Amino acid sequence: MSRYTGPSYKQARRTGISLLENGKEIARKPYGPGQHGQDRKRRPSTYSIQLKAKQQVRFMYGLNERQFAKTYQEAGKMQGIHGENLLKLLESRLDNLVYRMGFAQTRRAARQLVNHGHITVNGKKVDIPSYRCKPGDVIALKEQSKDHKAVKESLSKVLKRVEFVTFDDNKLTGTFVRYPERNELSPEINESLIIEYYNR
Repeated sequence: MSRYTGPSYKQARRTGISLLENGKEIARKPYGPGQHGQDRKRRPSTYSIQLKAKQQVRFMYGLNERQFAKTYQEAGKMQGIHGENLLKLLESRLDNLVYRMGFAQTRRAARQLVNHGHITVNGKKVDIPSYRCKPGDVIALKEQSKDHKAVKESLSKVLKRVEFVTFDDNKLTGTFVRYPERNELSPEINESLIIEYYNR
């Protein structure tokens, strides 16, 4: 299955939550896309609700179906709560951490930065967006990329960062301090419905 490259606003409206976690996508039109977006009054089935919860998270982190299912299986082999483990694995992806540190304004833009070789992890270039980072990893811009226009613009708009990453504005480096706690992530995500979806 190929990666979705269409408008993220349409995805957000279809799933009913802000995929950028800032509310902008659904602020003006908080209903589904298309000419019948406001007319869908049919009561959703249990399967529909579970599928929607899974798609919300999959779209938010930008994974295709196979990647998401594989991450779900990996989370099940870890100690702890399955749903929370899934979110921890998703949050530890390199493209997500580049976004969390403010190098890019969206996860899609962060993925492009990584793909184009602008990012290093512990001093080594990594161009795989799905690269799994570990607590303590230092993420930085390559020396030649420190004047990147889009990165500078993105960093200038950062107001607050999540607590599980730290950032040095002078060196333009960030550290993945620890895995996030559940209360630090979006309350709109219902991971228990994702577990029900895969266990149906």
